[in-house]
Amino acid sequence: MRVLIVEDEPKMAEALRRGLEEEGYLVEIASDGEVGLRLGSERRYDLLILDIRLPKRDGIQVCRELRRRGVPTPILMLTVRDDVDAKVEAFEGGADDYLTKPFAFAELLARLRALLRRREHVDLRLQVSDLILDPVTRRVTRAGREIALTPKEFALLECLMRHPNQVLTRAMLAQEAWGETFDALTNVVDVYINALRNKLDRPFARRLIHTVRGVGYVLRE
Repeated sequence: MRVLIVEDEPKMAEALRRGLEEEGYLVEIASDGEVGLRLGSERRYDLLILDIRLPKRDGIQVCRELRRRGVPTPILMLTVRDDVDAKVEAFEGGADDYLTKPFAFAELLARLRALLRRREHVDLRLQVSDLILDPVTRRVTRAGREIALTPKEFALLECLMRHPNQVLTRAMLAQEAWGETFDALTNVVDVYINALRNKLDRPFARRLIHTVRGVGYVLRE
């Protein structure tokens, strides 16, 4: 699961990042409304945590513009204000939930999980052949056998499964799966692909992850 945090307080942003990463989420941070709007529009996230008071463009404006652009990502708004008018403004701006600072991290985590559960009437599972990935429960199975993955392995596999039969370059995988710029001098993507193959392909009769020489990788039956 990928989460975008739009928060201009460095200590708060870093605390949220650490807590969410410990729970297995992949986290990116934007420190102002303009960057948050750009990232939220251009990249795919499963959840968005958006502070209301932001430099350059406030959270309400960012939320409204994301919705105007058709971005469906669930949005949790954060603010120090606890009055009814602030909550109404957030919800009318397109927010899905609202949390007042200060808050317990356990409550924020529960609210994020609740936002994901609201979408459970839609089957979010991804399937290629006998390989199934559930982005909500973070469970991966092949031929009914559960497979344990690290957060980075899970994100890489999710990226491949969202683009079945499509050849993805190493740069595309690094950017979409991890939000990282690909360094051509390293083999980090290849290392994680090999780890996935050890868990998902080699114990089974049929390979699903294929190398396209000079280009990248593709997931197909």
